Amino acid sequence: MPFRAFISADLGAFARVASFAQSLRESEGELKLVELDLLHTTLKFLGDTDEALVPDLVASMDRAVNGIPPLTVRLRGTGVFPSPTRINVIWVGLEGAQSLAAIAANLERECERLGFRRENRRWEPHVTIARVKGPRNLPRVRAAVDAFASEEFGEAVVDRIRLKRSVLTPAGPEYTTVAEVPLRP
Repeated sequence: MPFRAFISADLGAFARVASFAQSLRESEGELKLVELDLLHTTLKFLGDTDEALVPDLVASMDRAVNGIPPLTVRLRGTGVFPSPTRINVIWVGLEGAQSLAAIAANLERECERLGFRRENRRWEPHVTIARVKGPRNLPRVRAAVDAFASEEFGEAVVDRIRLKRSVLTPAGPEYTTVAEVPLRP
C-alpha cells in the first residue's frame, strides 16, 4: 500500500525560531505554520511510495551518506520562496550545509534509479517555517521575515537521515519515521 514519503535531516526545536513563528502569527497573515518540534530539512520528497520499496530506499539512503561524517549546521536568517512579491513558503536558512547538499544530490541519483522523479531545481539549504495560504497582510508578513533576516537561531548536529511517512490531516501533517540511516565517514 502506498504512503506519502520524504527523506529528511531532523534538527530539533529552537527557542528563537519560536520567536520568529510568533512574529509571523502576529502579522495576521494567512499562514500555515509548521509544528516547531518537527523542524527538519527535506533532502528528497518522494511522494506516493510503495511500501515494498522501503528496503531499496534504505539501501539508497545508505549509499547516499557513505563517506559523509556527522555535521553541525547553523540555522541563520530568514527568507521566502519563490520571491518577496509572490510568497509561497517562509523559511529559516541553513549554513554549513554543504554535506547535506551532497547527500541531497546523491539521493536524487539513487532515487531516480528506483523510479522517483528527479527535482527540476537544486536543493536549497532551508527549513520551512510556514506556507502562505492567502494574500491577507502580506506586507506585515514580509516585515516579520525582514526583521529576522540576519537572526542567529542556533546550531544542530545532523548524524542521520530519516525516511518519513507523512499523513496530511486538517490539523497539519503528522510524520512518523519509517527508517533511519546514520551518517558515517
